[in-house]
Amino acid sequence: MSPEAKLVCRNVWKIFGAGARDALRAAGGKPSIEDLAEAGLVGAVRDVNLEVKSGEIFVIMGLSGSGKSTLVRCLSRLIEPTSGEILFNGENLLAASDARMIEIRRHQMGMVFQHFALLPHLSVLANVAFPLEVQGVERSKREERARRMIELVGLAGKENVFPRQLSGGQQQRVGIARSLAVEPELWFLDEPFSALDPLIRREMQDEFMRLQSVLKKTIVFITHDFDEAIRLADRIAIMKDGEVVQSGTPEELVLNPATPYVAEFTRNVARAKVVKVGSVMRPESDASAAATVDARTTIAEVAPMFAGAGNSISVIGLDGGAIGTIHRADVVDIMMQG
Repeated sequence: MSPEAKLVCRNVWKIFGAGARDALRAAGGKPSIEDLAEAGLVGAVRDVNLEVKSGEIFVIMGLSGSGKSTLVRCLSRLIEPTSGEILFNGENLLAASDARMIEIRRHQMGMVFQHFALLPHLSVLANVAFPLEVQGVERSKREERARRMIELVGLAGKENVFPRQLSGGQQQRVGIARSLAVEPELWFLDEPFSALDPLIRREMQDEFMRLQSVLKKTIVFITHDFDEAIRLADRIAIMKDGEVVQSGTPEELVLNPATPYVAEFTRNVARAKVVKVGSVMRPESDASAAATVDARTTIAEVAPMFAGAGNSISVIGLDGGAIGTIHRADVVDIMMQG
């Protein structure tokens, strides 16, 4: 486990059906889909290995039935994995007692699901404060923290209204505020925006990115929408039939797909949305450049800057120093590739 890893998943299997562990042992720990089907079993998660770094947004994606939601429930042990190892801050969660897992979920993990699951008889304030009430936090302290979270998600003034009086996007904000109230180290979000209308969904993605810029949480985010994934993710794992078929940055997945499935999955993604300036800049300085841009900026984001910046823009690194130059011709070349 690397020092920066918050969550590590090693050789994790979740097989549904009677005799799952016996079938796994009989196949030497590596049963094929055919082996499982012959035994009347379903391999929902198959030999998954992942490492989620502290402070990153790690997106797990795939089509319906690929195993992504089952995997995230295994990671939090809401579903018991058949075998494997899951390390959270170096602690093996599969060896933790039920009481220990309850403590971890209450104090160190936050969860937001597709269905908001708000308590209809409680106000916004009471909904957000509810996990703190379960923890036994005294009323004044839990309500103070709940008010801070409500303000953070942009719902100040809505503390005393009930869920039925809110729009879908506002209800999801309450769900997010509630999960943040426990100040989690690790935040699980399972398709949190998929039930929302497109415009509201885009607004919630913007809000999510704003929150992350402030909170710097370690996040595991589940989606089936690749556009959403590349907009939010630091890294992405793509699942198919319970397996992770490729893991990497959005740029790596689009430019270097490991399998035909990943290639098909990413085929319609505009390269300009994922290729970073740092990947196509020239390692030269240009004192005449009229503007600067961060190396992590995408080509799509830097392209409009050339309207008033001439033919070159200086590229800066994490320390703010110049590390190269991006040229208009290189940007046009990427844009023309679709």
